Amino acid sequence: MRARPPTLPPHGEPAHDAGLVSRSWRAVRWLQPGLVVKRWLVTSGLGLVVALLGAAIWADFKPVYWTLETVEWLLQTLTSAMPRQVTGPAILLLGVGLVIWGQSRSFGSIQRALAPEKDTSLLDALRAQNRLDRGPAIVAIGGGTGLSTLLSGLKRYSSRITAIVTVADDGGSSGVLRRELGVQPPGDIRNCLAALSTEEPLLTRLFQYRFPNRSGLAGHSFGNLFLTALAAITGSLESAITASGRVLAVQGQVVPATSADVRLWADLEDGRRLEGESAIGKASAPIRRLGCTPETPAALPRALEAIAGADLIVLGPGSLYTSLLPNLLVPDLVQALLQSRAPRLYVCNLMTQPGETDGLDVEGHLRAIESQLSQLGVEELLFPAVLVQEPIRNRGLLEHYARHGAMPVACPTARLRRQGYEVMQAPLLSNRTDGVRHDPRSLAIAVMRFYRRHRSGLEQSLRQQMADRLS
Repeated sequence: MRARPPTLPPHGEPAHDAGLVSRSWRAVRWLQPGLVVKRWLVTSGLGLVVALLGAAIWADFKPVYWTLETVEWLLQTLTSAMPRQVTGPAILLLGVGLVIWGQSRSFGSIQRALAPEKDTSLLDALRAQNRLDRGPAIVAIGGGTGLSTLLSGLKRYSSRITAIVTVADDGGSSGVLRRELGVQPPGDIRNCLAALSTEEPLLTRLFQYRFPNRSGLAGHSFGNLFLTALAAITGSLESAITASGRVLAVQGQVVPATSADVRLWADLEDGRRLEGESAIGKASAPIRRLGCTPETPAALPRALEAIAGADLIVLGPGSLYTSLLPNLLVPDLVQALLQSRAPRLYVCNLMTQPGETDGLDVEGHLRAIESQLSQLGVEELLFPAVLVQEPIRNRGLLEHYARHGAMPVACPTARLRRQGYEVMQAPLLSNRTDGVRHDPRSLAIAVMRFYRRHRSGLEQSLRQQMADRLS
């Protein structure tokens, strides 16, 4: 195989000059504001000066006198050869260049030591982390794949994310571990941890790995087993989640809605009662009422603290009766949501779910949430804003879902607005060809647009109140 000739820099610029310019530009970028690095470099320099002053005092200032005499002799020699108008700027530039070069090489060494395989420079990583640290405090409530999809998009905008996850699952690997070992179901929690992970993709894939059917661990995922084992070692699922978050370098935190062993039940309109999350998801008649055992599970303090300090609260997307409403069966969570002054947004599903939300439009989903809250004595709109998908135009995809009993969730926008709801429509559909899915990036963009609009409105309101007081 012939070797590829080296690529020449543009405009005929020599390669070594281009490399020098690139390195110089990277060094200058360290002077940009917001990196939280320069202040500590100045602090270190000040500390060095103070330490040298202390040493000089201890040595009766003799080394200082010798140094000053040497510097004076050197300056006299230089100024006798060249005028000070040339010598001064040249030495100044030389000193600044040495500082920038030395610091850039130091940070480069730190980058190679901490993350030798990552292409992102330490400077870019610091800038990105600083931007994420200044992002809004977001609380996302839900479960299933819908919540993990939302989280994977939101982590591009903030590192202050709290996922409050339902623990009512009793099917699949989570159900087996729950029945045999008596642990809370780890499946939805595992998906959220993987979605918020910033660690190497291989480690995240390992956490999501599901053992094949031919093995004795058929159906189980490695992450579920890992969380179950950690819960046994640490004594609680909450501690296991915290430890797993450190392993995966999770950007934010994942918190179960409750530490209680919650069992769902649902009363259907035909008079039957279904017990268990997996059975409710296959209901053959409309659901009239949802409940759980124990009747009033307690919320975890971390979940309540996150809601109290939230700048934005999002419910959904996810299965209405098996992923979203179970979180609203925790009275403490509902009270914390009512007391929060953060804007609250409900993200509606794209399609109806056969057996669970047959025939429900966006208004029907909101009515189900209101009915659930009315059982706790809540009459106000807990989620007064709703985000929905624009009309889906792909006829072939719609026909495919119609054959399986699923339809797009229609949105009666005008009627909802008359009822006091704020309705946002946006293109949220993923380009994947294997089904109708929310696109993480599009969903996060729409959610952040909602947040910025409300923050701008709040700032204008505060300015107006201040102007009224001053007048």
